[in-house]
Amino acid sequence: MLINVYDFDNTIYRGDSSFDFFRHCAAKYPRVLLCAVGSLPRFLGMALGLTEKTRAKERFYRYLRHVPEVTEEVDRFWLTHDKNLKDWYFAQKKTDDLVISASPVFLLEPLMRRLNLRFIASRVDPKTGLYDGANCHGEEKVRRMRELYPDVQIDLFYSDSLNDTPLARIAQEAFMVKGDERTAFPLN
Repeated sequence: MLINVYDFDNTIYRGDSSFDFFRHCAAKYPRVLLCAVGSLPRFLGMALGLTEKTRAKERFYRYLRHVPEVTEEVDRFWLTHDKNLKDWYFAQKKTDDLVISASPVFLLEPLMRRLNLRFIASRVDPKTGLYDGANCHGEEKVRRMRELYPDVQIDLFYSDSLNDTPLARIAQEAFMVKGDERTAFPLN
C-alpha cells in the first residue's frame, strides 16, 4: 500500500507541540518550571552525546507529575493550539495519511482522532513521564512503521529535520519543510 507520511512538529504543526504543551502547563502549574530546570543538565548531556535522547526527555517529562489531570489539560491545550496546524497540509490531506512523531501519544491522540489520522508517536506515561520503549526518533520511526504497517510503502514524505533521513530514504519522494515552504529533502 502506497501512502504519504508526515512528521508532525515543525512540519504540519507550526512549532513544537511538546514544548508548547509544557508552556501551557507551566502557566497554570508553576511547579512544572522546577522540572524544566532539573532537566537542563540531561539536555546538555544529550547535545554532547553523553545522554541518550529517551532518558533526557524522560527527565523533562517528569513535569507531568505536577499536572493534576493531564488528559483534560491536553484537551484544553488543543482548543487553542490546533490553529498551529498548517493550511498546506489540509489542502493535500488524504484519508490514509500517516503521521510519525517523537511527541508523546497522549498529547497527539485527541487531535489525531479528531482529524481522523493514523499516527505513531513516543509512548510516554502521562502520569510519570516515563517512556515505554525508545523515543520515536530517527531509525526508530522506520522500525515502528514497519512493525505496525509492514505492507506500507511511502509515496511522499515530509519533515523539517535531517533526523528523519531514515524515512526520507525509503520514500519515493521526500520534502524538507521550512515554515510553509517545501523543497526536495537533501539526501546526500
